[in-house]
Amino acid sequence: MSTALPGRRVIAVTASAAALIAASALATPAGAADAAAAANTDKVLVIGIDGAVLDRVKAANAPHLKGLMAQGLTARSTLYANPMAATSSGPGWSTIATGVWPDKHGVKDNSFTGKNYTAHPDFLTRMENANPALNTYAAADWEPITSTDAGGPIFSAKVDKRLSLKGDRDGYRNEDPKIAAAAAAELRDQNPDAAFVYLGEIDVAGHSYGAASQQYLDAVARVDALIGQVLTAVQNRPTYAQENWKVLVTTDHGHTNSGGHGGSTIQERGTFVIAKGAGIAAGSVRDDVKLVDVAATALAQVGVSTAALDGVPLNAPDSDPFDTLRPALQARVDETGIPAGVKGFTRTPPAGWSVDNSRMGTGGVGEWAGWAFATDEFWSQAQRDQWRELNVRSRDVFAVADSDEWDDKSHTGSFDSTLITPKWAVTGGTTKNLTFQTHYRHEAGQTAQVLVSYNGAAPTVVKSYTADAVARSESLNLQVPAGATDVQIRFRYTGDNNWYWTVDNFRLG
Repeated sequence: MSTALPGRRVIAVTASAAALIAASALATPAGAADAAAAANTDKVLVIGIDGAVLDRVKAANAPHLKGLMAQGLTARSTLYANPMAATSSGPGWSTIATGVWPDKHGVKDNSFTGKNYTAHPDFLTRMENANPALNTYAAADWEPITSTDAGGPIFSAKVDKRLSLKGDRDGYRNEDPKIAAAAAAELRDQNPDAAFVYLGEIDVAGHSYGAASQQYLDAVARVDALIGQVLTAVQNRPTYAQENWKVLVTTDHGHTNSGGHGGSTIQERGTFVIAKGAGIAAGSVRDDVKLVDVAATALAQVGVSTAALDGVPLNAPDSDPFDTLRPALQARVDETGIPAGVKGFTRTPPAGWSVDNSRMGTGGVGEWAGWAFATDEFWSQAQRDQWRELNVRSRDVFAVADSDEWDDKSHTGSFDSTLITPKWAVTGGTTKNLTFQTHYRHEAGQTAQVLVSYNGAAPTVVKSYTADAVARSESLNLQVPAGATDVQIRFRYTGDNNWYWTVDNFRLG
């Protein structure tokens, strides 16, 4: 087990001593009390429940999970699909553990072929590498998570203590109660700073009976009771009053109503994050959270760097202007594959932005008649299995130009639309770095250009895409000419039944 480094407080007191500490705190001057509160030990617990569907959790007898939602954050999210990775447990738990997407950690299915945990280790291993004094724990009854069997382990041998039991899969034995009991004892009686606890029964019920079944709801209820056992153990720690716990609950993939996952339907791609702790508003709901944020949040909680992760901590929400459009999103107009109740697009840009459609053809599918603003749930269902599901680095609402979908209804002319940013202040003679997320699929006959204009002068091309740029973080250095006081960026896309281009999360710094 890890030992404490100088300066790190590891408090171990009896229940009676804890009561004396709490009583003495009441008589402490306000300033000293604030200092004591600031000295609380930060800890994190991540609970993974395999194959859980958020709407079915809400429909089940699940008071502990619903209590966490009421006391903290609930955030829906969506996964990738092939060819980035299947909606399977191997890629899902690898994404949650490493804080990066499958195009980095390398796990595309449950064979674990191509895994690259050396470059992208799990968050508990990152903690051990950064600060060996941190005490880490992982428990699971799906062996690849904590065992070398079947392609694992996802959580490496550097983790201080790992418990691995044989749970679901062939000859299923439900080991969740054993995992919960062992984890509860560890959390209550020992001193972990960070823990990951996995429970697998819900996924088994999904495969056997389907997510729409009563058996699935019953499995959710049983797992919820085990989660309650684990949460109670944390609260019964003798030092709990001197600790600052963050609790996160998440899942690796969804399930179809009839049962199963691995494909590209929105049901299989559905995931969520539930979180409770300091800085998280009770009853809050967010749409900009991704599975990669679990690892980032866990690391940040115990003071370990999140550099090089795709995820961001939950206390660093996205501030992209496109996200302000969510209240104005509309249901489908011409699209037929998107469910009628999904409100997920608008062609009205956010304040300060504009779209130039002066060269745009007429007609076509109304949703995509020029640059539009959409959610993944809406856009990816316009047509599945054409790589739209791979747009994982965009968050919440993003800008999209899609000549392929626009062409599905009769039109004249071709697709030619330009997205224009506000004018941003700059200083002449300096260098500015423009960063954004992009997802571009190329085909001969289409163009995608980034153009820059200073002080209202004619735009010049600074970037042209001539090959696929899939789910990429883009960074462009802009040389600001002498005398310039403002810059404006344009994104021009042209095509005719070609593919698409999305952009999101702009920063000029």
